[in-house]
Amino acid sequence: MNNILSRALPLDRSATFPAIGLGAASVLCLGIGALIAGGVLATLTAAVLFFFRDPHRRVPSGRDSIVSPADGTVVEIEEHPMPVIGAPSTRVAIFLSIFDVHVNRAPCSGVISEVHYQPGNHMDARVPASTMNESNLIVIRTGTKHVGVRQIAGRIARRVVCRVQPGQRVQRGQRIGVIKFGSRVEICVPADSELKVEIGDHVWGGRSILASLASE
Repeated sequence: MNNILSRALPLDRSATFPAIGLGAASVLCLGIGALIAGGVLATLTAAVLFFFRDPHRRVPSGRDSIVSPADGTVVEIEEHPMPVIGAPSTRVAIFLSIFDVHVNRAPCSGVISEVHYQPGNHMDARVPASTMNESNLIVIRTGTKHVGVRQIAGRIARRVVCRVQPGQRVQRGQRIGVIKFGSRVEICVPADSELKVEIGDHVWGGRSILASLASE
């Protein structure tokens, strides 16, 4: 069933069971004449399909290019020590509204060196204090450098899904997880990287170039 749904619509697999369940319930209600309930359930089905959409992205080439790990708006850019690694880095924070695609992608090719889950709060993902929210940190080693991606739950988002593990090799633009409903994704790149975005820019996961790594 999951394969059938995936071929029909470009969806993240998280949509499979809620979409099928809500859709079936909607058809049942409409079939017995419960039009209002059926209409509400049909609307919820459409909302689930929209939220979990997973469109194909043409990933830019270029060995040193770092692409956005998520769709959304750049809300912060600051110097910050890279989590776990401790090296100087620049952190770019991206806010995802409920209208953005919530599938997360690898910003670069490399090997997953660290995955750390952090339980926490569920504050508004647009504010800096949301760094204390429930989150999942993924560190990718690319050559001799490290790039960190932190998936952060928001006020509405209550689940962060990570689909990679330490030792796994990933390719730039590869899907690495999803955050369910409004949320925030932060990426830390080495401090000597050349940034390609500014606060207020809207970016697309796997497609927009955020930075370029300094040549080794």
